[in-house]
Amino acid sequence: MKLGIMQPYFFPYLGYFELIARTDQWIVFDVVQYNAKSWMNRNRILHPKHGFQYVGVPVRKVPRGTLIHDIRIKDNEAAFSLILGQINHYRKYAPYFRQIEDLVRSAFESLKSDRLVDLNIATLTATCSYLNIAFKWSLCSEMDLELSNIEHPGQWALKIASQLGARQYINPPGGRDIFKPAEWEKAGIDLQFMEMPQIKYDCSPYEFIAHLSILDVLMWNDPEIVRPLLYRNNMVELI
Repeated sequence: MKLGIMQPYFFPYLGYFELIARTDQWIVFDVVQYNAKSWMNRNRILHPKHGFQYVGVPVRKVPRGTLIHDIRIKDNEAAFSLILGQINHYRKYAPYFRQIEDLVRSAFESLKSDRLVDLNIATLTATCSYLNIAFKWSLCSEMDLELSNIEHPGQWALKIASQLGARQYINPPGGRDIFKPAEWEKAGIDLQFMEMPQIKYDCSPYEFIAHLSILDVLMWNDPEIVRPLLYRNNMVELI
């Protein structure tokens, strides 16, 4: 079983979905501290005039140290309206604007709570469905896992993978330094790091900016073109 574990991000960039596509089981890691103004409640899209802007969900203020699964959205309906307004400038130029507007709508309409983690799961689920990739997920806070005596950050994933019987754990390259390969070898779990896809596509009249939210990627590209990119790592230019 190939396992992936990530904090729940808000409409994350393409590499997040490549990691999902390459794993058999996904753990939504919501049992650590929430960081304000992080990828958990916002991401980047094109600015209507130049560069990029943030698109995101306002959340209620909480004390420092509050865990991810306890973060609440200020107002679901207001957040939905805000996001529709933030992406509206794509309407004039992006060929798949209507489809992605519907994707955002479907994520919010499926929401049955004001928890940020539930919204992010809904956005991931809607996007995976649109891309036709499997998304078999479990919420870490609702699993019966023994996660005490963590000695360093890399052991969170090791403890989860060991208890779930994973044979392979795949992680983005950015987290390489927190892991101790000898621990994984001792546990009999293959530790792998995936290079994220680098893509370029035509978003005229805007200037292309790399590593924006999946919302931007899907505004300009057919899902049948995007989906194969999740299974390879080479440089690709989309026309």
